Amino acid sequence: MHLRPAVPLLVTTLLLAAGPALAQYKVVGPDGRVTYTDRPPADATAKVTSLGRNNTAAAPATSGLPADLQRLSDRFPVTLFTATDCAPCETGRQLLQQRGIPYTERQIVSNDDVAALERTIGGRTVPSLTVGGQALRGYSQSDWVSYLDAAGYPRESRLPRGWVPPAATPLVARAPVPTTPAAAPAPAPTAPVPSEPETGPDGATGIRF
Repeated sequence: MHLRPAVPLLVTTLLLAAGPALAQYKVVGPDGRVTYTDRPPADATAKVTSLGRNNTAAAPATSGLPADLQRLSDRFPVTLFTATDCAPCETGRQLLQQRGIPYTERQIVSNDDVAALERTIGGRTVPSLTVGGQALRGYSQSDWVSYLDAAGYPRESRLPRGWVPPAATPLVARAPVPTTPAAAPAPAPTAPVPSEPETGPDGATGIRF
């Protein structure tokens, strides 16, 4: 029997462990004053840095996501694992896109990818999904929706118009193939120079030993 996890309970526990009182933004005002807050500042002139789960500064967001959606994506990143010619993978992809979930897609295309997938999610099933540190093996609309709800993702898309997910990449980065320099062409053989025949005292030609 395969025991299914208590979907809302596991992710809700993660949400509570993160602490609702933790600051989510570091704000540097025009006067250089630094403050920490859990809401995006209204002052457009302030320099804002999104903070990670442990209140460490994360890289500035360049994805163009709304601040609250970027915060969710930083705390509970969503990764979709797919393979080519996989109809359920396309179904899972459409669910994320229709709901407006910012996600990254990793493709399983080699034996190295298969091994890495098993280490990541504990199985070899595609499509699979991770929401934060929680792995969901196989496509189940109810399970995926429950985990996304528990993580706090909105049920309707709030992505900016024209936003597209990053292009899918293999799970294991491919090492560049070394290029072997072309061998220099062998020099063309040169024709031997014929030696002049030796002549004897009487002018006759012959071989001298």
